[in-house]
Amino acid sequence: MTDDGSESRQRAIGALARREYERAGDEYTRAAWQRLATPRDGQSPFEPDEKGWVGAGLQFLSIAGVAYRVAGQSGRATHRGVEGVAVANDLKRSLDEPVQRACLGEFAADFRAIGEMDGVADAYREARSAYERVGDSVDSPQVVGTTPLFEAAAAPLKQVARSLDDGEIAIAWEDIHGSDPAEAGAFLGHRADYKRRRFPSLLDRVVEAGYLAAPRGTTEYDNANHRCPACESTDINWAAGNTLCLRCSTPVERR
Repeated sequence: MTDDGSESRQRAIGALARREYERAGDEYTRAAWQRLATPRDGQSPFEPDEKGWVGAGLQFLSIAGVAYRVAGQSGRATHRGVEGVAVANDLKRSLDEPVQRACLGEFAADFRAIGEMDGVADAYREARSAYERVGDSVDSPQVVGTTPLFEAAAAPLKQVARSLDDGEIAIAWEDIHGSDPAEAGAFLGHRADYKRRRFPSLLDRVVEAGYLAAPRGTTEYDNANHRCPACESTDINWAAGNTLCLRCSTPVERR
């Protein structure tokens, strides 16, 4: 069995729950490196992959950068941003579908936003243009948008947004995609437009709040067996082996 970063991700989410954000950044970084090295059993990151499993590594690296910013470690967040831009650009040589390369451009823009680097808006505009250029090659943008690569690119935005919305799903599929899937380039390009407008300000708000929620996993409302010791909610979020409060990501207690 290869090390795919699952244990490091579990520890990262546990650190988020304890508000140990620099530790969370460290563990997410480890998870990212492990997943980038081995996206899946038998899958090389340097071989074509129609699903884009390597995207999870970029996702974890993104969240590492966010965690460092929340921890007040802006320099380390910038390091993850620089690293992420380089990796995303390098992977364009591996993933051979034009629409996947456009998604890697979207990831690169995210890393610029997370690392507070120059050229954020321009990077998102270039990602939008890349989607428009390859739109004719995409048969079903809805299917493409549910592949691991594209879901990984949406995950950091969603995690940041739920941190500011009581743990709920603050950004839905319809928010980040266009209205007409028949126009594949515009449908997918809306992702970059939406992020350009929203992601930098959402990042600033979680940094100001000093709080980054755990990712949303399997949830249950009004659970009869658990209660949050911090806010007394009985709404539960099971995320990577951690049993957390859906509302504030605190580890919950059995009752």
